[in-house]
Amino acid sequence: MTSAPGAPPVLSVRNLSVTFTGSGRDVPAVRDISFDVHAGEVLGIVGESGSGKSVTSLAITGLLPPTARVSGSIRVGKVEVTTADAETLRHMRGREVGMIFQDPTTTLNPVLPIGRQVIEGQVSHGFVAASEAPARAAALLREVDIPDPDARIGQYPHQFSGGMRQRAVIAMAMAGQKRLIIADEPTTALDVTVQAQVLAVLAKRQAETGAAVILITHDLGVVAETADRVAVMYGGRIVETGTVREIFAAPRHPYTVGLLQSLPRLDVVADRLVPIPGQPPTPARLPPGCAFRPRCPIGRDRPLCAAEDPALHAEAGRATACHFPDEIPTLLGAPLPPRAAATPKPAAATLPAPLLEVEKLQVHFPIRTGLLRRQTGTVRAVDGVSLSVRPGETLGLVGESGCGKTTTGRAIMGLIRATGGSIRFGGDEVTTMDPAALRRTRRNMQYIFQDPYASLNPIKTVGDIVAEPLRIHGLFEDAGGMKRVAELFELVGLSRTMLGRYPAEFSGGQKQRIGIARALALAPKLLILDEPVAALDVSIQAQVVNLLQDLQKELGLAYLFIAHDLSVVRHICNRVAVMYLGRIVEQADRDTLYEQPAHPYTQSLLSAVPVPDPARRGHTGRIVLQGDIPSPAKPPSGCPFHPRCFRAEARCSTEIPAFRDLATQPTRAACHFAAPRLPEQAA
Repeated sequence: MTSAPGAPPVLSVRNLSVTFTGSGRDVPAVRDISFDVHAGEVLGIVGESGSGKSVTSLAITGLLPPTARVSGSIRVGKVEVTTADAETLRHMRGREVGMIFQDPTTTLNPVLPIGRQVIEGQVSHGFVAASEAPARAAALLREVDIPDPDARIGQYPHQFSGGMRQRAVIAMAMAGQKRLIIADEPTTALDVTVQAQVLAVLAKRQAETGAAVILITHDLGVVAETADRVAVMYGGRIVETGTVREIFAAPRHPYTVGLLQSLPRLDVVADRLVPIPGQPPTPARLPPGCAFRPRCPIGRDRPLCAAEDPALHAEAGRATACHFPDEIPTLLGAPLPPRAAATPKPAAATLPAPLLEVEKLQVHFPIRTGLLRRQTGTVRAVDGVSLSVRPGETLGLVGESGCGKTTTGRAIMGLIRATGGSIRFGGDEVTTMDPAALRRTRRNMQYIFQDPYASLNPIKTVGDIVAEPLRIHGLFEDAGGMKRVAELFELVGLSRTMLGRYPAEFSGGQKQRIGIARALALAPKLLILDEPVAALDVSIQAQVVNLLQDLQKELGLAYLFIAHDLSVVRHICNRVAVMYLGRIVEQADRDTLYEQPAHPYTQSLLSAVPVPDPARRGHTGRIVLQGDIPSPAKPPSGCPFHPRCFRAEARCSTEIPAFRDLATQPTRAACHFAAPRLPEQAA
């Protein structure tokens, strides 16, 4: 559904600037941006953290704090947002604009039932009578494909999965036929399968209501599949706009080229990613002239780029803010990294012995209820996992949230006690070690956490943080003290002059590098990396992925790489194991698993990954799984995947499939019907 020819835009932004003034100095977060969004249209706004995307959305909805100084014009229908009073803005948000925030956990009130939260805006604005609210709330949940909505309206947010919470937020945002929907990173924290469900629901609701949508995201694959037009932001400005096909096929700004080239892709295997050098500027410290100049391969050394911020020039429906747009084609000679040549597989007799061997690992947690805390059930978080990692190898461990990936990694490290099974490191059994022996083993086995913000002590200098493992093991002086720490900083691409700073003074990518340096302090043989790049922008992600590859080659490290980003996994891993509900359901070398997935769950995961190519929009090979991953406290009988499987038969509900070698390909899979069946054939 699109707007009628000549119809006025639902949203019109002109010369918008937002400056924060409460810190003692002016901080320009958004600088003179203009755009329109029409009914039935999806505008994708992309850019790195700090580029001004979310501040723009808050300005449109009138939710900026008092310290923000706003200039320019924002018109939503007939409302001028910049001069409207609080009551007018309240009515606008209730009747005209819906907002989908990034984190549904913080959007929803934990002490109110979901049904009340979904419908309370409609009740307060008089669209729905209080007596009709429960039925209307259930209808809204039904529209976003939440099962059993009549029962769900009385449940609380903690009783919903992450994907269900986000769908409830979509129902809340689109209730009442809103004319404008702003979705701020709506799928960032979601698994690829849940992301596909949420995007399908959002597209369905938009088609039904004809709403205009602003999609703010850093996932270029999502933009390629959903957006009509794209606005690229950098340093608080829009530096390029155009249709989604124009932007992806022929970008006209070097920053857009950098974003596209730094993206790991499921359909391309490259030796190395091509990151944008350096870090994005903070709004308080923008460089003179063009904000992108310090990172730009074209204008880095040109006086004009250093002296003058380029204007946004419009031509034939496109606009670009670059002094030298005609030179952009020189950056596009190889828009994608070359495909890596296949590495011959060594004969089994020449393979080194495994460094890590896990056999039938179990991690079960008791469920205790009642006053006496009696055990009334068991959560089977990990239920018979077997894997191995050889020296210098990277094994990827993938699956949806709740499948047991992180619990497996932490059990291997001894951070969680295993309930059963065997963990051998270097031939020694880890599960029976006393604390002193386990500490010695951990010197060779280190963990890198997902969140670089939470994994560093904020009251210690980063030098002391990296030195801490050496001090704990009594090796600080023997290793060379702070000289060793300085060497570690240089090894991960940081300056030794940064040793005296605190974590708050670093960007997300730099914090992750500090975490890697800390993990390398004891010269380990194995790193367990738990979603190490999930919280990073795509350009910074490429830098960290390249760093991990360089360190592995230089130091001979083995990696257990836990992730849900299948594009990154394909780029960095040698072998891949797929987990579902506490078990490994498929394991193979990288190329076999990606090109000939045998298990229906693997096929579903791969088909759900958005590809950054608008030409493939609407391809028929996508498998959108129905429902959510079952609770490990109440796993289904038979094959754990059968309630969601598109190939399930009666046998699957009663008989657990064996994890076995396939006769037709070098793959092990736990499926009664496992076969090299491509996702396109499964649609």
